[in-house]
Amino acid sequence: MVAALFWLVGEVIHLMILAIIAAAVMSMLIAFNVVNPRSQFVYTVADFLNRVTDPVLRPIRRFLPYFGNIDISPVVAILLLEALQMVLSDVYGRIVMAGMGF
Repeated sequence: MVAALFWLVGEVIHLMILAIIAAAVMSMLIAFNVVNPRSQFVYTVADFLNRVTDPVLRPIRRFLPYFGNIDISPVVAILLLEALQMVLSDVYGRIVMAGMGF
């Protein structure tokens, strides 16, 4: 049960990292006029990615200084999520070593 819970949390973190990468790529494609943001499909995908990643990126954007048109909050968010994944892996390892990972 504990292994399944840690696996699920790890997969959610991994999916969030993938969503952040996809949102960053989508925003670049829109900014460089590679895709048309007026297209219904592009708008739907961009809106979904923004809604999914905004709760993670918004607090980071509040603390980062303004760098002009460069948004480094996705990089910071990915680094923090990877660190969280490492901490959870370490906690799970300690639980298993203590004999409580049933």
